[in-house]
Amino acid sequence: MACAAARSPADQDRFICIYPAYLNNKKTIAEGRRIPISKAVENPTATEIQDVCSAVGLNVFLEKNKMYSREWNRDVQYRGRVRVQLKQEDGSLCLVQFPSHYTLSLISGS
Repeated sequence: MACAAARSPADQDRFICIYPAYLNNKKTIAEGRRIPISKAVENPTATEIQDVCSAVGLNVFLEKNKMYSREWNRDVQYRGRVRVQLKQEDGSLCLVQFPSHYTLSLISGS
């Protein structure tokens, strides 16, 4: 556990993950949607999420071959996840308007 505490928030493996299922208005909460239907979009792709987060000014990268564990459909359309950096090396926020995973999901979904 001591080495886990020594890792920097800026390490790529510490970035948060956003799967398209989190933002999909066609999914139920049990299927993985994490935001209200009114804020969700229809069938978002990981590339679209990456584009939105990049446009806002966040440091992101796309992992194309990763899949959400609750996703039963293995089509290419449903693959991928986006890793987003919320905190800098010193632990401060990269962008003040996105202090958490939830607030970032809301902007990605709208």
